[in-house]
Amino acid sequence: MAKGMGNMMKQAQQMQRKMEEMQKELEGREVEASAGGGMVTVRMNGKQQLLGITIEPDAVDPQDVDMLQDLIMVAVNEGVRKSQEMVQGEMGKLTGGMNIPGLF
Repeated sequence: MAKGMGNMMKQAQQMQRKMEEMQKELEGREVEASAGGGMVTVRMNGKQQLLGITIEPDAVDPQDVDMLQDLIMVAVNEGVRKSQEMVQGEMGKLTGGMNIPGLF
């Protein structure tokens, strides 16, 4: 029984190491999302950090700042969604599709 527990602990430690490696790799991977037909584009990494925003000059209308704000919000939210989807996909490969609470 102790041997089985030892093997299980060893497997858990290996999985933890693999998860840490995966998280570092995902930090370096990027997703891109846009809104308004490409008027606003954002880049995010696997840690849901905003890396950059590109705003086309045509999107900047001093008379309609609300539209620009909406485009930025939509693009950022889509970037977060894509980043989370990327992380979940990679973690799913690592966990064999098991949904382990608190991992992602």
